[in-house]
Amino acid sequence: MATGNIRVQTENIFPIIKKFLYSDHEIFIRELVSNAVDATQKLKTYSSIGEAKGELGELGIEIRLDAENKTLTIADKGIGMTAEEVDKYINQVAFSSAEEFLTKYKGQNGANIIGHFGLGFYSSFMVSDRVEIVTKSFREDAKAVRWECDGSPEYTLEETEKAERGTDIILHINEESQEFLEADRVKGILEKFCKFLPVPVSFEGKQINNTNPAWTKKPADLTTEDYQNFYKELYPFSEAPLFWIHLNVDYPFNLTGILYFPKIKQSYEIQKDKIQLYSNQVFVTDEVKDIVPEFLMLLHGVIDSPDIPLNVSRSYLQGDPNVKKINAHITKKVADKLEEMFTKDRPSYEEKWESLGLFVKYGMMTDDKFLDKANKFHIFEDAVAEGDKKRFYTLDEYRTETEALQKNKDGKLVIIYTTDPVQQDAYIQQAVRKGYKVVKTETLVDAAFLNQMEMKWDSVHFTRVDADIVDNLIDKADATTSVLSSEDETKLKELFNVQNAGLHVTVEVKGLSADALPVVATRPEFMRRMKDMAAVSGSMGGFYANMPDEVTITVNGNHPIYQQILKEENGEKQEKQVRNLADLALLSQGLLKGVDLTAFIGRSVELMEQDKKSPIITL
Repeated sequence: MATGNIRVQTENIFPIIKKFLYSDHEIFIRELVSNAVDATQKLKTYSSIGEAKGELGELGIEIRLDAENKTLTIADKGIGMTAEEVDKYINQVAFSSAEEFLTKYKGQNGANIIGHFGLGFYSSFMVSDRVEIVTKSFREDAKAVRWECDGSPEYTLEETEKAERGTDIILHINEESQEFLEADRVKGILEKFCKFLPVPVSFEGKQINNTNPAWTKKPADLTTEDYQNFYKELYPFSEAPLFWIHLNVDYPFNLTGILYFPKIKQSYEIQKDKIQLYSNQVFVTDEVKDIVPEFLMLLHGVIDSPDIPLNVSRSYLQGDPNVKKINAHITKKVADKLEEMFTKDRPSYEEKWESLGLFVKYGMMTDDKFLDKANKFHIFEDAVAEGDKKRFYTLDEYRTETEALQKNKDGKLVIIYTTDPVQQDAYIQQAVRKGYKVVKTETLVDAAFLNQMEMKWDSVHFTRVDADIVDNLIDKADATTSVLSSEDETKLKELFNVQNAGLHVTVEVKGLSADALPVVATRPEFMRRMKDMAAVSGSMGGFYANMPDEVTITVNGNHPIYQQILKEENGEKQEKQVRNLADLALLSQGLLKGVDLTAFIGRSVELMEQDKKSPIITL
């Protein structure tokens, strides 16, 4: 039997490895199982070049739990180790056998070797009082050996008996880590990290992994059903995806994977961190913000690349040119796919726009290269459908349809939009009667999207349909003459000068058409948009969100209802009638709340009781 000290470069490194090598202690299972996969893959390589003699037999990895003896064992049937190899690869911390193997057998399926950090084995000491290795090399006449260490630099190495080729790592779990003696806990970790390993992994007599997941296959060999079934395997309780993109690149970097576009019916369903990163089928992390462009973090699926550099715990990405290349490649693949869908089957693309719009808009805001491509397939939905059929426009199509009517004095295209077609219906109908095209912008990202596009698109300005009276949506029109006298206009301004809590109201009288609304409440485009953005992001909440709402009440002096109101001799009733008109206008903007809304309801009932012959004054 041999004894000795583990050879490290710094005498204090072992306690650091033992306690702080990985932030999550459960990682030790991934590392040890990954090492077992490496040993198995190496054996296959040696066999393929004739260096491993005889039948390989049924290869696999078995996880054994013995709660009574407080041990967890990871056993493989791979290449095993000789006493000399144990001394070289275990006793010399951070000397990686996998890296040496890759160098020696480059070009001979060596890319299937997972581990190349050298410290993975030592993660076992984070949860163990002592660790045993019982191993037998595949080489002829090799003697089985047993290595043992209690977490100090001292170890023992001796010959032992082992019938079969391979390695057993036996962990004697410490008191602080008893959770890893619970079958459900171990099973959950295996399903998280080892679900798609390329070598069968068994626990409690059952194989827990799919060794040949869809992303490792050629796209030509997969059907639509295959892709959908794999999505169910990844996300068992999710609705079927809209479509997917299969990544398969081997130059200038290695990248495989499948990215799915999920159905998103409401903006609040957006979920990030649903893409899983693998390295040679070993799960690494679901935080892929450095690899996947920010706007595509909304996608689901899998990315697998051995070329992505990771730190010693394989948990965080480090800066590397390959990461940028992969990021750019994924962006291009997504843009090409969307353009292809839009060009080849626009009706189908439009049907998916409710979900696709979030991805496209988010990408246009955050990635200028994507913006250049997306200008071809970004579409606006018309707020007014033609029967049951929705209408959509690209920016160029909208420009063509509206150029004659919707250019302002500066020559900019004015895109009129609605954030709530139901609440803003009266404003939309007025705009449509004037010949304007109103488009929907109802998602959480739209407020920011409009601001960004005004800067990025040439000569485009956005105006919400209720930002002003319809006559002024494009340019401030000259005030038209009302049929009212100046005294009557002054009287109406006084009557309409309501000041609800949280509002700053300005009243104006204009001579609009007789069939236009009797009164319209509008808010300045800039301030309203800033408050909308503050409500979504919270970033400006301390400034804009707490400012009073600026509201302009525009009284249509040409509406016949004012002839009736101005003749009303009962001053109290006259004030109530006007106040109801003002409140209805505020209600259309969502600005009538609390006690003011309660007062409006009570006042309406009171007016009905006062004069049952007169209809309720409505808009």
